[in-house]
Amino acid sequence: MVAKIVSGKSIRGMLHYNEDKVAIGNATLLLASGFAGNVDEMSIAQKLQRFKNLTELNAAVKTNAIHITLNFDATDKIDNGKLQRIAAEYMERLGFGEQPFLAYRHTDAHHPHLHICTTNIQKDGSRKDIHGIGYRLSNEIRKDLEIKYDLIKAEGRTLKSSLSIKPGIYGEKPTRQTISSIVGAVMRTYHFTSFAEYNAVLKQFNIIADRGGEDTMMFQKRGLQYAILDDKGKPIGIPLKASAIYAKPTLDNLEKKFAPNREKRKSFKDSLKQRIENVLKGYEIVTPERLTEDLQKQQIALVFRRNDQGLIYGVTFIDHRHKTVFNGSDIGKAFSAKAITELLGSTIKLSPEAIEKNSKLHQNGVYLPKPGTAKTYLKAPEPTNFLAAALAKTQGDPGSGVPKRKKRKKRRKNISEQLTF
Repeated sequence: MVAKIVSGKSIRGMLHYNEDKVAIGNATLLLASGFAGNVDEMSIAQKLQRFKNLTELNAAVKTNAIHITLNFDATDKIDNGKLQRIAAEYMERLGFGEQPFLAYRHTDAHHPHLHICTTNIQKDGSRKDIHGIGYRLSNEIRKDLEIKYDLIKAEGRTLKSSLSIKPGIYGEKPTRQTISSIVGAVMRTYHFTSFAEYNAVLKQFNIIADRGGEDTMMFQKRGLQYAILDDKGKPIGIPLKASAIYAKPTLDNLEKKFAPNREKRKSFKDSLKQRIENVLKGYEIVTPERLTEDLQKQQIALVFRRNDQGLIYGVTFIDHRHKTVFNGSDIGKAFSAKAITELLGSTIKLSPEAIEKNSKLHQNGVYLPKPGTAKTYLKAPEPTNFLAAALAKTQGDPGSGVPKRKKRKKRRKNISEQLTF
């Protein structure tokens, strides 16, 4: 089981995300704790009001929405009753047993998973401290529940089984629904610090965010649209504008997340670095396919960034375990594009034109030497009398008359005399 705790500022958005899934048949409300009356008959506004009754007690606290996901292995056989017991025990041991919470079972992924909505504002108006709650409490609770309920342990799970977001497949569901679901989940759970990193995560789930060409009106007006990718990585179907998606993944809203995410991901950097090092130290040279596969076993995706000529100019590591994204150089010199391409050696295939054009240094700073070349030491040429011979050909005979320079002056004088005459 993998537990993920995310804090936010919009209880409304958190509720709508889950209730929208219920409306389209992709989720079921399994458990409602701390709600008086029949919650199944309550509207979204009524459910929201229950949380607002608490948050309004301490309006100074802006980050008051807690969204928890419990992800189980695809091979775990868990009925709704078992999920209810797991959710109730997890929340009780986490210290949220007396807080109102709603637990939804989502069915739009390959594996069972729960989304739990709650708040950290207590009935006396005080704020529950959630700093470090993941490693202080949640991790031990998770391990105990894995044993008690005979669940597949999180350690050693592959990338495929660890993903809590199902990749988009064109035509399987309405395009708007597919894009909205994936984009909303990525925005909410992944810590990206640039548009390129954001797009790298989206492409893991067959979605792309497109700004258009730099000379287009959409780019100049900071517009953004989303599309599903086919099995060759090409956009397919009609793109969807960012403003038409409930999560409002506009460029302005994305950029607001960059700085906070840079801080949030710091605590996960060492873990990612150690897991990558454990993989890299296993070989002196490796193929891209083998490296990608071995990293996937650590729930890490390796993305090569290439220019128009196919040359690698950067690498991005996506940690699906902790939902963080790092450029290789941000982790350390040993994880930069230059270091990784050297490890891959001659296994990287580049077009001859690209190699010839970019053999020394790509504009983004990654050295890719031209295959088959090596340093050569040429013998220095022997001195010749070529210069003396060349000068000799231009020297005039001392007795041949007036030098050319004086002749030119004389001609200019004659012309002057003719003009003044």
